[in-house]
Amino acid sequence: MHKKIIYKNGLTQAKDIDGWVKEGKIKISFDEGMILENGAEESLGDHAHWTYWLPQDFPENIEVEWKFKPLREPGLGMIFFAAAGLNGESIFSEHLEKRNGYYPQYHSGDINVYHISYFRHKNESELAFRTCNLRKSKGFYLVAQGADPLPPAKEALDFYQMKLIKFHNTISFYINELKLFEWNDDGAEYGPVLKKGKIGFRQMAPMKAIYKDLVVYELF
Repeated sequence: MHKKIIYKNGLTQAKDIDGWVKEGKIKISFDEGMILENGAEESLGDHAHWTYWLPQDFPENIEVEWKFKPLREPGLGMIFFAAAGLNGESIFSEHLEKRNGYYPQYHSGDINVYHISYFRHKNESELAFRTCNLRKSKGFYLVAQGADPLPPAKEALDFYQMKLIKFHNTISFYINELKLFEWNDDGAEYGPVLKKGKIGFRQMAPMKAIYKDLVVYELF
């Protein structure tokens, strides 16, 4: 397998995120990287969460790397990828329903997307048995799981290197080069294999986290 860089972003200043698309209210600041937290009151519950999209489409075969450090919990961190409308259109098409960060809009709405939750510290059951989950939507199908090595935010002393690989129908996920899962989408049980589309990050309130050194490679 070969790869080439098609997107590189240090995420160190406001101009680095020109054109990124907010869904929901996000508070953004910069210190060592891009710090993200909910801009809406936590009392809004599931309506306080948000999603933040890169504006461009990415090809079918990609490797995505970024550095991540949790700063505050409880909460949950996710990455969305291969996101497109149900008919292959852009997720920003005016023909699709407007989204505001409410989770059912993403897993049971009018888009298809793969999504990985990799910092699941939102409720007691997640804290007692921590996993990274891969889901395929539309449909909210849980298709793969792996153990989550990320500690509580107060014990995260440095950044963690995150890596997602999607090559044709195979998806794998790593933290600090430790493979947490690999899954082959057969294109039948949960619908056709998803191909090109958007990438986005998501957090559940009141989580606060920092991101930097985002790189996307095309694989061939």
